[in-house]
Amino acid sequence: MTTPEEIGILKNSIEVLEMGLLKLEHAQDVDPMLTENILLEVANKMTNNYPYHHPLYAGQMLKPPHPVARLAYTLAMQINPNNHALDGSRASSPMEKEAVQQLAHMFGYERYIGHLTGGGTMANLEALWIADQIHPGKVVVASEHSHYTHERISSVLKIPFRKVKADKWGRMDIADLKQQLERDTNIGTVVVTLGTTGTGSVDPLEDIIKLQQEFDFRIHVDAAYGGYFRLASNLQKKVSRRFAAISKVDSIVIDPHKHGLQPYGCGCILFKDPSVGQFYNHDSPYTYFTSDELHLGEISLECSRAGAAAVALWATLKHFPLVKNGGMAEGMNRCHAAAISLYQKIENDPGFITLFQPETDIVVWAATGTSLSEISRKNQQLFDYCARQDLHLALFNYPAYLLPDHWEEIAKDQDYVTCLRSCLMKWEHIDWVDRIWEIIRNSITTTTD
Repeated sequence: MTTPEEIGILKNSIEVLEMGLLKLEHAQDVDPMLTENILLEVANKMTNNYPYHHPLYAGQMLKPPHPVARLAYTLAMQINPNNHALDGSRASSPMEKEAVQQLAHMFGYERYIGHLTGGGTMANLEALWIADQIHPGKVVVASEHSHYTHERISSVLKIPFRKVKADKWGRMDIADLKQQLERDTNIGTVVVTLGTTGTGSVDPLEDIIKLQQEFDFRIHVDAAYGGYFRLASNLQKKVSRRFAAISKVDSIVIDPHKHGLQPYGCGCILFKDPSVGQFYNHDSPYTYFTSDELHLGEISLECSRAGAAAVALWATLKHFPLVKNGGMAEGMNRCHAAAISLYQKIENDPGFITLFQPETDIVVWAATGTSLSEISRKNQQLFDYCARQDLHLALFNYPAYLLPDHWEEIAKDQDYVTCLRSCLMKWEHIDWVDRIWEIIRNSITTTTD
């Protein structure tokens, strides 16, 4: 939540902005009393929310923006720049280019073309659209645990789409992918997920790159959720190697509004080959009349985009540069450490059963039971109990056929099991694991008495 100190910082910053804009005469009439009444009504309505900003919210992928991002966004909104063309974003378009360059360099891209988007969905749409321009009519494949947006986008773009099986660790099954490549020479793009939104699993990118050398296809990496783990230094070695290999792929999506401490919506699409910019060719002379430089709108499917998002990201990267051993890297280490800490507590308690060790910062587990239906019922009760104690988790339906071997003695009386799921993506979560575990442990005692 915004503090009085932050309000003071914003006030001083707005004064500097106004001074720099030639002290133009104020042109808007505002009714202070009406405005205040409306905002108070908004504030009351907004109390009808879960505490997304708090560490006891550990359910879905919701993370509060850093204060520097919030304040920079609010400051930029004083003039509301549009990053479609330089004419509407003389300051914020160059800031976007600088911020995108940092994201590209984090992934090892030296030559690239890219820009911010309204979110991962739009960024992935551009990636698959470019893929279809290069390989017209060829099939896109993605893991069955990839985000549903890839199948939906393929449908919108009229691109053939097919799923690849997942293994028992939630990753793309490399054997099934190879079989599909051998059977079908019309596969043009393989979508690799580095950090699935269900379990946080990281697809075997190294192995997929080896297959690319044998078969002709593009590799698009969906790192919307997991991309910032490229900076982490405490992951399993095999997971770190997968993130290290990302510099070899054709395109990458990352969402700074997930782990990057940004307000919604802020996504990013990056292409390793700058020549793909040719596919964006269009003519809109009324927006381009004061500069011969590249306008971001010339390499984007989106038109109007919030310049404030670029300003907020630029400011955050001044605070947390994307470098190894920097502040952002340490934050990602804390997220993974929190997940491992909670996983170990659950793993060592006979009242619970886990799926597998988290590769990023998502933990999936369940109460023990003799059948999937019994476990699912128990987990719903535990979910409800924890919510009453102000600990907010998520429920996740996991397919029965993908359950790991240590679940083999449990009766498979239905096609899925409803598990509990925690996303420990706030840097503060590492300091709250004991409290989170206390509530979870009490839940199993209370609901089974």
